[in-house]
Amino acid sequence: MTRTSLSRELPHPHPSCPGFPEEVSRARRWTRDILRGSPLAEDAELIVSELSANAILHTASGQTSGSFHLALAVSPQVIALSVTDERGTGTAPKVEHQDQEAEHGRGLGMISAIAHRVVVHDSQGGYTVTAELFTAAAAAGGQSC
Repeated sequence: MTRTSLSRELPHPHPSCPGFPEEVSRARRWTRDILRGSPLAEDAELIVSELSANAILHTASGQTSGSFHLALAVSPQVIALSVTDERGTGTAPKVEHQDQEAEHGRGLGMISAIAHRVVVHDSQGGYTVTAELFTAAAAAGGQSC
C-alpha cells in the first residue's frame, strides 16, 4: 500500500521536535508527505503549523531544551492531527475571541473553524490538542470502526 492511500488506519508518530521555530516547517513537511494526494492535506498542514507554533510560543516547549510531539492518524473516515506540548502556562489551550486588530490569539479559533472537532487532553507533563478532519467517506455516512 502506498503512503498516499487514505484507506489505511495507521497512526504516524513523529519523533519529538525541538522547540525551535524552524521545526514548525519540518512539522508541515512531515504532514504534507504523509497526506500527499489527500484533498485535506492543505488544511492538515495549516492545523499542524498553527498547533506547533502555539506549543513553541505559549508553553515550555519553546524554552531551552523544550520540545513538542506530533502524531497523525489516518482512517477512511478521519484524519486526526495531534500536537503535545510541555505545558508551562498552567492553563489548557482554549479558543479566545480577539478583536480584529489583535496580532495573537486567533490560532485555535481558526483551527476550530477548519476542523470538524478539536479536543484538548491533559497529557503527562503537558497538553495534547487533537484536531480531526472528516473525510468524504465520513460525510457520506461511511461506516465507522
